[in-house]
Amino acid sequence: MIPLPQVSQVAQTIQLALAPVFLLAGIGAFLNVCTGRLARVIDRARKVEDKVLSSRGKEHDRLVGEIRVLDKRMSVVNAAIFLSVASGCAVCLVVILLFAAELFDAHMGTAIALLFSVAMILQAGAFATFILEIRLASRTIHIRNDVLFHKAEDEPEEA
Repeated sequence: MIPLPQVSQVAQTIQLALAPVFLLAGIGAFLNVCTGRLARVIDRARKVEDKVLSSRGKEHDRLVGEIRVLDKRMSVVNAAIFLSVASGCAVCLVVILLFAAELFDAHMGTAIALLFSVAMILQAGAFATFILEIRLASRTIHIRNDVLFHKAEDEPEEA
């Protein structure tokens, strides 16, 4: 028969598991940011798709270029979401192993440390991928010169 752990042992295990649980809250907040960005990119892509079909010439080429960048951004954000969710799953496994090790008096310190390291590597990859998406967005979001230097029809020319 498996000996039942004392309440003090369970309380100590809960204290140990508290840090990874806070990490899960941070991962959840990061996922919220990523999904928000993904939703905005998708909304923009839908608007541009409609315009592409009815445009001609330089405007058509510009819109096609924009839709390609939006497609790339969707892929990059999806990768960040995947890495972050994988990290969250690894953190959940860390918490489960912490409790299992205490409950069954098993020596799983190495496995827990390795799994936590994997979770951190995955989350670091998610952050790096997110930075890549931000760089893609900032490189493509600019005001076109024809809009920037547009003059109103009734505005006089500068001398």
